[in-house]
Amino acid sequence: MSQIDPKLLDILVCPLTKVPLRYDAARQELISDQAKLAYPIRDGIPVMLVEEARHLED
Repeated sequence: MSQIDPKLLDILVCPLTKVPLRYDAARQELISDQAKLAYPIRDGIPVMLVEEARHLED
């Protein structure tokens, strides 16, 4: 499991809401709590496409 660069985390925002994301290392996802979406990280690269994101349950 690869780690994401902390500098990258500082600049990435949700493409839908433009708010900062939370990193979930265990699931290798970037979480947008406001949009209730989880963006996958594949091979160390965040996939910042809304259509690729997983919807979070309430």
